Amino acid sequence: MILKEWWNSLSSMITEKHMMSFATATLIVVVGFFLAGRVRKAIGRTKKLEVQQRMLLEKVAYYGIAILTVTAALDSLGFNLKVLLGAAGVLTVAVGFAAQTSASNLISGLFLMIERPFVVGNTIAVGDLRGDVIAIDLLSTKIRTFNNLMVRIPNETLVKSNIINYSYFPIRRIDLLVGVAYGTDLSHVEATLRSTLAGHPLALRSPIPEVFMKGFGDSSIDFEILVWTQVESVMSVRSELYKAINAAFEANAISIPFPTRVLINPNGAGVAQAEI
Repeated sequence: MILKEWWNSLSSMITEKHMMSFATATLIVVVGFFLAGRVRKAIGRTKKLEVQQRMLLEKVAYYGIAILTVTAALDSLGFNLKVLLGAAGVLTVAVGFAAQTSASNLISGLFLMIERPFVVGNTIAVGDLRGDVIAIDLLSTKIRTFNNLMVRIPNETLVKSNIINYSYFPIRRIDLLVGVAYGTDLSHVEATLRSTLAGHPLALRSPIPEVFMKGFGDSSIDFEILVWTQVESVMSVRSELYKAINAAFEANAISIPFPTRVLINPNGAGVAQAEI
């Protein structure tokens, strides 16, 4: 009996006007969130923006439309938006004092997007951490390390840190060090090295590769090789060039020495042994 009376009382309160307001609010929510999703997908398909710009614009557009949708739905239901906005203002101030670090990360994220020291897809180093940038969000940047770990770095930390961007320029220089035995014809060594570099398809001709005699080592005469290549080919070119140089040295009877040390026995005679 009590439940029936409660239901009758609730039914009398629900007028046709209330039903229309609820239907209108529901329609606004459905259309608004559908529109927000379509706008986000449209922004994601555009090719005129860079990856991090698309990601940021997608979030701003989606949440902006969502907020407007909820506001319009509440207005259609008869809520006093001035009271809600006032409460939201007070809440924002309270949250702001409690989340100063988040605010700092937010501002730092905007600086990163404006300055653009790196973009999504770049390989960077921050301190001892190296990896590929997979996302630049408003509060943090996500990096995938070379052993496939995801690391989240607060944007404020990045703004205050020294960042090395290995992908900023389209080409990079590779520095190689090789040693030859004492007594080797150095002109022949240099000519062999230059010929090897010129024959490699991924070694750029401009800037031209350089070969320098670096100095006299403990067991070898050392040469430094400077060669340029496309940034995406750095690791493979380094390995391939060492293999090509080793093959060229073998073909031209140029020996690569191994370190040796001399052990003095009690009788004063020296015995040379290979260093392990």
